[in-house]
Amino acid sequence: MEVKTTRHAVYNINYHLVWVPKYRKNILTGDIERRLKEMFIEIAAAYGFEVLGMEVMPDHVHLFISAPPRYSPADIVKKFKGITGSKLFLEFPELKKLLCKGKIWTRSYYVGTAGTVTTETIKKYINDQK
Repeated sequence: MEVKTTRHAVYNINYHLVWVPKYRKNILTGDIERRLKEMFIEIAAAYGFEVLGMEVMPDHVHLFISAPPRYSPADIVKKFKGITGSKLFLEFPELKKLLCKGKIWTRSYYVGTAGTVTTETIKKYINDQK
């Protein structure tokens, strides 16, 4: 994982994101799985994210991305879930029969951060600044 830059920031921010379809249904298979992976790449490119890893299981999604600091984790999840949810319903109308209220994803998600240094390394660096 490398340090990246924007016009005003130098960063190494990586997020492990996990979320599930409503009712934890096993719907993320076959063509839906393939299309979802394509969408993740498209969304990442559109917003300046880098996909570091992804896995689509039948009943949940893992996405490991690097994102610029202007985006909060909640914003990132909202973009991925919102865009993919809308497009999947349009491209796979059969999903509407399996899920009600026009939503594919639950509102919940998991986010964890990852970088290249440990908490102890950061504490030592800060303390050594004196």
